[in-house]
Amino acid sequence: MASEQKQVRVGIVGLGRWAKVLTKASKQSTKIDIVSGYSRSEEKRLAFEKEMGVRPVGSLEEMLADPTISGVIITVPNEQHRAIAEKVAVAKKHVYTEKPIAHNLEDGLEIAALEKKYGVTVTVGHSARLMAGIRMIKQRIDAGELGTVAFIEANFSNERALELTPQTWRWYKDRAPGGPLSQLAIHHFDVVHYLGGAMLEVSSIASKLSPVGAEVDDQSMTTIRFADGKLGYVGSCWTSPGIFSVRVFGSKGLMHYEIDFGTWDTPHLLHQSSTLYIQRGKDGYGKREELVVPESDMFRAELEMFADSCVSGKSPELSADNAITSLAVVNAALKSIERKGQAVTLAEVMAQYKR
Repeated sequence: MASEQKQVRVGIVGLGRWAKVLTKASKQSTKIDIVSGYSRSEEKRLAFEKEMGVRPVGSLEEMLADPTISGVIITVPNEQHRAIAEKVAVAKKHVYTEKPIAHNLEDGLEIAALEKKYGVTVTVGHSARLMAGIRMIKQRIDAGELGTVAFIEANFSNERALELTPQTWRWYKDRAPGGPLSQLAIHHFDVVHYLGGAMLEVSSIASKLSPVGAEVDDQSMTTIRFADGKLGYVGSCWTSPGIFSVRVFGSKGLMHYEIDFGTWDTPHLLHQSSTLYIQRGKDGYGKREELVVPESDMFRAELEMFADSCVSGKSPELSADNAITSLAVVNAALKSIERKGQAVTLAEVMAQYKR
């Protein structure tokens, strides 16, 4: 009888709120074990050890020198992803980085290139596509239950802009370009890519309505043209109570999925407050079928994908390539905003980075 896979031992860098979310998720997994943590702040290292039970190390180099560690989870601000990912890959450790893959496309492509350069895998935390409701929609699309999909609309909003201060990195354009566009909508750019396939061009507009005075926009609306002709829309508001929703329209029916954003950090509870229905046929409003969403944990699932990639050496579904596509959509949307809503192709934004 084959023995069960041992837990993959990994380190985590950047010991803020999101590191705690992921560490809690890892404790529910038999596949991955976060065994060491590093932050430049000794205070954070000690606090993280006390709260999460993860052994602190005094430097990234100390973590990377540990031969029992197979990979490193990176949860630092976006502009720091590349520098840390490169050090991790040079040490022949597998890389997990939170979304977006990087602060800009140039850095993102360099991170993606680490796979071939150093023989490691890169996993990017686009976890939203792993939600049980999103998986169920994809299954129904693939089974033909919705017919030909013509339109996808999605929204991811919260009240982040009302809480920003100059001491928070999301205040600044150069660190959080587009505000919710790069921080929230990017989740949905990956989701609609997963559900709808290849995307060709986007048009986007944005505005600033929060009274706090941050540099970043806090509203964005982006329309998407897919390669097969279908259309999409992704909205994101940073001055509203939180919501995450997706609706897919097909020739035979539509599906709607919505969660309570208040349970985002506790994904194993999402099913308790989520809504998923399918509406079929002509005059189908009265024929909506409420579907039961099973319990799942997108954060545990993404960490287990990372663990599997550490063992197999194969790129996961949450790949660097998929992450580059989402970041390219963000970049195209930012260009479109500069051009007052003019359509911008993904090919245009990628062209300047061709090797």
